[in-house]
Amino acid sequence: MISWFRKKSRIEKLKERYTSLMKRSYETALKDTDKSEKIHHQADKLFQEIKYLSLQRNDK
Repeated sequence: MISWFRKKSRIEKLKERYTSLMKRSYETALKDTDKSEKIHHQADKLFQEIKYLSLQRNDK
């Protein structure tokens, strides 16, 4: 129950956004591949940011 009130870190928020974008990309791939590729590209940018932030966090 305590975790309900805890604020999410920036990395956690980005991971949730990344997951939702990848899911949306997969669902739209059946209908429109170009749109799916754009969404996938956005997800890749988020993934790069997640990697950067997690490496930065581990260096401390």
